Amino acid sequence: MEQAYAGNVDVAESGIAETTTKLELTVDQVLEEYVGSLGWSQLLQVFLVSLAWIFDAQSALVTIFSDAQPAAWRCKSTSNIATALCSNNTMISSSKGHTTVCGLVPGTWEWVGGHRSSIIAEWGLVCDRRFLAAVPASLFFIGSLLGSTPFGSLADGFLGRKRTVILSCILASITGFLTSLSPNIWIYALLRMVNGFCRSGIAGCIVLATEAVGRKWRGQVGQYGFFFYTLGFLSLPVIAYPTRHNWRNLHRIMSALPLSYSFLMFFFVSESPRWLLVRGRSKEAIDILKKYARLNGKELPQNLTLASTSKAGGDHQSVATAVEAEANTKESIWRTKWAAKRMVLVMMAGFGVGFVYYGVQLNVENLNFNLYLAVAINAIMEIPAVFIGSLLLSFMDRRLVFSMSSFLAGVSSILCILFSRGRKGADTYDGKHPQDKGSWGQLITEATGFMAASLAFDVLYIYCVELFPTNVRNFSFSMLRQTLMLGASLAPLLVAVGRFSPSLSFIVFGVLSILSGLLTWWLPETRNAPLFETLNQQQEEEKQKCESNNSRGMELAS
Repeated sequence: MEQAYAGNVDVAESGIAETTTKLELTVDQVLEEYVGSLGWSQLLQVFLVSLAWIFDAQSALVTIFSDAQPAAWRCKSTSNIATALCSNNTMISSSKGHTTVCGLVPGTWEWVGGHRSSIIAEWGLVCDRRFLAAVPASLFFIGSLLGSTPFGSLADGFLGRKRTVILSCILASITGFLTSLSPNIWIYALLRMVNGFCRSGIAGCIVLATEAVGRKWRGQVGQYGFFFYTLGFLSLPVIAYPTRHNWRNLHRIMSALPLSYSFLMFFFVSESPRWLLVRGRSKEAIDILKKYARLNGKELPQNLTLASTSKAGGDHQSVATAVEAEANTKESIWRTKWAAKRMVLVMMAGFGVGFVYYGVQLNVENLNFNLYLAVAINAIMEIPAVFIGSLLLSFMDRRLVFSMSSFLAGVSSILCILFSRGRKGADTYDGKHPQDKGSWGQLITEATGFMAASLAFDVLYIYCVELFPTNVRNFSFSMLRQTLMLGASLAPLLVAVGRFSPSLSFIVFGVLSILSGLLTWWLPETRNAPLFETLNQQQEEEKQKCESNNSRGMELAS
């Protein structure tokens, strides 16, 4: 009896010891060993978060249609005098080999699609006012540039990833609707800039999505998000065609969608457990990981605690230390030599990629092809880019994939010069959509280049997320976003120049794309690398890894 009692006491004590002993693991370890690297719970999270990319694409690219150059004009038949004046001037212009609206008497001609088919038609942005048409698109991307830092800081700081995306969607919806009420080009341009500022926070959804999965699936999840960006791009001609006679209705439809989505995200999307851990809210982080595990049909250990280091099997750092490390504020990137060098290279590559990626999309009006069909084909080309990117990232280095796609985009853009001959000027219309024998060849070449540019754009986003630790990840991402938007803000000006010289626009896109591909060769590779939590932590871990590789090389040499 006494022996049996003593045995029971020993068992009970050992059980208590097991439950009181802390099992300290990193978020990566919990995901890999207990939750699942990519289970149904994370798939649902990634799906809901990635829907935000649809609205990001729509707000950025809506100007392809709302700010488009009208396809045709005609002489008015309201009076014999007006018709005679228009016809006489047309005959004079035609003697030079083309027909232009410049020099025609106001009121003697009209746009075929109506005066509200685009802002160019409504506000007469042709001839000596033609470059005003590029201002709203440029200011939109400048607004996106200005909004990247504050929204990035909010996402890394007290607001968090989830609430920052929600706030951005709500503000983008409000400013998008106000844009549809613009009385003139200047108010319109200002509201487009404010809308660009407000939509900046939507891009943080890539961080929110990738931080929910294991390291093996980060690249694929990032590509999966860009698939929804493609859906947003592809939806544009579908929505724009029924509203082709009133650009204001197009903006109104676009503004309603992100507002509806923000309610869906508020109730069904979880915050990033990595961000919660860095903010010292480890209990909430564990609760979210438990939720993931439960939906995946698994269970976390009762004695689990989270360590802030990302190196599996290494020395763990307490959550309190991680929060203290948050004192490494966003500016510490510029005080840390390796991080500053890395950030500068990423930003330089981002400038070229942003210029080419957005510029090629806006430049479709300079192709000798139907605008709606050209935009649809470009959007469709993003779909193979997503799948090809997911496949390549599963077994190839990020640097190599980015460089190859940048080179292909650059070469394709330069080849488009061969098909740009015979392109008519910006103020030249003849009642038809200008096409020549080179149209299909130009479109196929341009679409191939756009697919490659899309792939480079997507990979650079994922690459940036993996290059920096959690406490500055959204800030570094926002810095990349700024340079992408800076490049994008200059692209509409080149597109406006391309209305007169398509060859110039194509060669500039090509050269910048090739240069961007070269820059990343000075950056480290991140495939299958852990995600670190702080700058100091990452510096120590990468230093140890470098020393280990050097010592191994010396052993092999001896």
